[in-house]
Amino acid sequence: MSVTPSYPSYVDLDRFFDVARLKSLDAYLRERLRLRLKCEQAGDLGFYTGPFLLKQEAPTRPGARMIYLSRSSRPDSYYDLDRAELWTATEEADDFSELMEFIDTLPFKTTGRMLIIYDELGRAVSAHRDHDEAEVCHEFIWFRTNLDKPFYMLDPTSDERLDVRSHAAWFDTVNQYHGADGTGELAWSIRVDGVFTDAFRSLIPFPERNRASAPALWEAVTSRASAA
Repeated sequence: MSVTPSYPSYVDLDRFFDVARLKSLDAYLRERLRLRLKCEQAGDLGFYTGPFLLKQEAPTRPGARMIYLSRSSRPDSYYDLDRAELWTATEEADDFSELMEFIDTLPFKTTGRMLIIYDELGRAVSAHRDHDEAEVCHEFIWFRTNLDKPFYMLDPTSDERLDVRSHAAWFDTVNQYHGADGTGELAWSIRVDGVFTDAFRSLIPFPERNRASAPALWEAVTSRASAA
């Protein structure tokens, strides 16, 4: 019997790297972000969900801000996130040098966009999809140094919700929605886009069609293997 992608879902990536080292960066990130807030966010851009909202009346700019650890030589395009030749490290990467050292340990052959998404008030992030191109699958790792930010996936057909319990995840950003609940206090997460290493990619069952569903298919295959 063939395996089909499962929703809502995400791939728990904690088993692929040193979670203890990631958690050890929590106080470091908190201190650095608080220093940045004292500088009135140093001109950080507001986070934009894009137009693909679950509820069209929901805010597309919910209040979070972004710290770019790399920046593209071209105007922002969601389809350039993995093109390493366009992205270079920013001055902010030096400000977060310990985080950058951790990023160097992740299973990427090359990296493109790297950013921290943070909100001093911990406001909710509207449920959204990143884009609507089913054949575009971004290879990225979303991660956090603590579990305080309530991040979730939503099945677009049943509204079933799945909370992310891991420190790091990869997920289908096209065929399901994702968002975050409010915390009322400083909260953050990090996302790194690029191209996975050959060894890591060899673990992933990329589908022939609807390539964006690769994370959901991988999770379904893993779940079936665990249940066997």
